[in-house]
Amino acid sequence: MEYIINHIRLCGTMDSAPVFSHENHGRQFCSFYLGVERLSGNVDRLRVLVDQELLNATDCAWGERVLITGQVRSYNHVDESGRHLVISVYAETMELTDEEPDDAVTLTGTLCRDPIYRRTPLGREICDGMLAVNRSYRRADYLPCIFWGRTARQIAALSAGARITLTGRLQSREYVKTLPNGETETRTAYEISAVSAELTRD
Repeated sequence: MEYIINHIRLCGTMDSAPVFSHENHGRQFCSFYLGVERLSGNVDRLRVLVDQELLNATDCAWGERVLITGQVRSYNHVDESGRHLVISVYAETMELTDEEPDDAVTLTGTLCRDPIYRRTPLGREICDGMLAVNRSYRRADYLPCIFWGRTARQIAALSAGARITLTGRLQSREYVKTLPNGETETRTAYEISAVSAELTRD
């Protein structure tokens, strides 16, 4: 039996006011952005989905500090510019806090394509992977992951279909996308930056 392991713990500051997102099976969901500061001082701006009832019970607002636990989720959004993988944090618990920033992810999933190993312009080893993480009702979340150094070499030796468990953080980064008409647009990408990873046998 394959156990579902998808857990994230975030502590940060609400960087936007909650807005209505969608309704599912009679439940209303809102979204907002959470700013989580890194040790470097950079801030990851992460999209959070939360049940309206949980949001009301927490009674939080823009600028307040909150602690969230939940899962990392993905879905494909299609618009006139094409298909985009949208990464969000689904909040299962949320409470006001004064704790220090935190961003800790644990995932178990399957590499759904062969990892790509490369070096950065500064010579750092890096490996890109896409992890399919099971969800209930035979669904899965597809999460981009990056691995560094020795871990990058270990993951690069694996093939699609390998099942791994990793720990790391969910991070955001901006990049410039060139559109078909030649214009450029600044976008935000989300990925799991892995601290450790190992083969898993269920």
